Amino acid sequence: MKKIFLFIAAVCAFAACDPVHEDIGNGGHITADELRQKTNVVVDKAADGKNGNVISCMTSAPVNAKWDIGGKEFIGNFAKKKMKLGNYKVYLYALCADGTQLKDSFEIQCQTITDPLTRYYIYGEDPVAQPPFNPGAWNAPAMRFSDSEGQHFPYLSDDVYWGFKTLIMDVSNATSDCTMMVHNGWWSATYYDNVPVVNGPNEIQLTEAIAKDCAKGNGGAGKDLQFLIKSGDCTVNSVYYEE
Repeated sequence: MKKIFLFIAAVCAFAACDPVHEDIGNGGHITADELRQKTNVVVDKAADGKNGNVISCMTSAPVNAKWDIGGKEFIGNFAKKKMKLGNYKVYLYALCADGTQLKDSFEIQCQTITDPLTRYYIYGEDPVAQPPFNPGAWNAPAMRFSDSEGQHFPYLSDDVYWGFKTLIMDVSNATSDCTMMVHNGWWSATYYDNVPVVNGPNEIQLTEAIAKDCAKGNGGAGKDLQFLIKSGDCTVNSVYYEE
């Protein structure tokens, strides 16, 4: 199996214009057709032959590979993700050793649940012990992920940050003008701004930038993630992620 590059190196390689001088074979360059021939993106199958909800991606092409599956990125020649039902476009970004960047996409339809998503609660699993609350506009402690400076949410683990989980905030009673920003507790970076907050699930994708600032281990700066209502009003019922 070909070498999978370290996470940071791969991300930098995709962002940079300079060639990455790494011996990954094939003369350092492949074509888009060769990439497609060496790549396979599939879903599992149910007993009745319908497409399941698990997407598996693999390329044997001699490249650095980055996948985008439903908005979540994976670095490596192999990626796998459980999905909700629906139609998806999976993207593959490939970096050849000579610096050439290729992109391919694959249409995928998930028709039936073959492997149910598991919900992992951060807040609100027990609505008595962790009841719904109204965060209020510009009330930083209300939705700060901190064991010492927050009112509701605990500090997120490194597994959550470096796993780039998609946090889902379940909301009710949201006014039409309710918006939110996502930054860190030190106000040194804003990751999302003026995000509309709606009734039902609101998804926030954790990113490498967030992990670098807010995780405590593996190079993180430990800066507390912060959700902050900027305008309007809402009730926060729970926060969780699904896998």
